[in-house]
Amino acid sequence: MNRNEIIKAVGKPFLSEEKVKISCREVNVYYGQNHAIKNVSVDIAEKEVTAFIGPSGCGKSTFLRCINRMNDTIKTCRIEGEIRLDGENIYDRNVDPVLLRARIGMVFQKPNPFPKSIYQNVAYGPRIHGLARNKSELDEIVITSLEKAGLFNEVKDQLGHPGTSLSGGQQQRLCIARAISVQPELILMDEPCSALDPIATAKIEELMDELRQNYTIIIVTHSMQQAARVSQRTAFFHLGNLIEVGDTNEIFVNPEHKLTQDYITGRYG
Repeated sequence: MNRNEIIKAVGKPFLSEEKVKISCREVNVYYGQNHAIKNVSVDIAEKEVTAFIGPSGCGKSTFLRCINRMNDTIKTCRIEGEIRLDGENIYDRNVDPVLLRARIGMVFQKPNPFPKSIYQNVAYGPRIHGLARNKSELDEIVITSLEKAGLFNEVKDQLGHPGTSLSGGQQQRLCIARAISVQPELILMDEPCSALDPIATAKIEELMDELRQNYTIIIVTHSMQQAARVSQRTAFFHLGNLIEVGDTNEIFVNPEHKLTQDYITGRYG
């Protein structure tokens, strides 16, 4: 598929300016000669959950990692196009990726707490970014972050215990607390529930609904049921193309593109 044959997304890829948190225009990603993301243009709404869905290898996680420049760490990766956060091009040479990642937190597929105490896991980011002037302020940030992640009441008497001693679902909520401790504007979640049991998954989904009151969230998920439950907008990827994007209910009930319809009805996946 050459540049002239690239699929243009149907549905509602663009939003009114006042709703936009992230604006992506003609984003292409290459790993060496492999064209992984093909001319993707889409807006991400502020203080909503946007779900990226599609079959394995379709590019949804690659595109997610473009939004906080995680792909910068891959030597063979080349990115073209424009991604703007609140109007600022995040790939501008004057943008510090470390400071950008404080604004755009990330939660990975498998819980990855640091080999430190629960307290130190959450305190690490605020400490290195200088967000607390003293121990009292740091304590407040840690407690508030754990509360926002729905974890404080479960761990308040064991803050000195290793983060790795928690259950899988608790570890993932600890990672969410760690992400929000540096006061991000946006949280990226790359299949955050795929390693969790149904009870832990339900808690994470409830948490996402609470967090979207204050944060913009993008979730990559292999579960269409999860996308339908947690998101307000859904984007469907296929073979590196953004096929369709729009309100979640519209995507699942009345998709415009046949590829979307076939994926949602289980004809391939």
